[in-house]
Amino acid sequence: MCLALILLSLSAPAVAQPGEQQRDGVAAWRALQEGRILSIKEIERRVIPTMRDAQYIGFDFEMPSAVYTLKFLREGTVIWVDVDGRSGQVIGRTGK
Repeated sequence: MCLALILLSLSAPAVAQPGEQQRDGVAAWRALQEGRILSIKEIERRVIPTMRDAQYIGFDFEMPSAVYTLKFLREGTVIWVDVDGRSGQVIGRTGK
């Protein structure tokens, strides 16, 4: 199930070439299976509790950077939290 979420959530660039998104999906699957990236469940377990009073909306995942972007809503403002999929460390945040 977790693997399916990662594969379905891959964000393709606006000008993605045919097959590019599929290659990213295969790369993400391999990285997860080989333990090179953490699962979205593990990332959520670490990040969601830190976002008090915010509603979790969902996530995107980018390969080859292995960055998860978790999306939250607080008081009408969207907050994006970028997380390194390899270490689980928050590497960026927008919004308040």
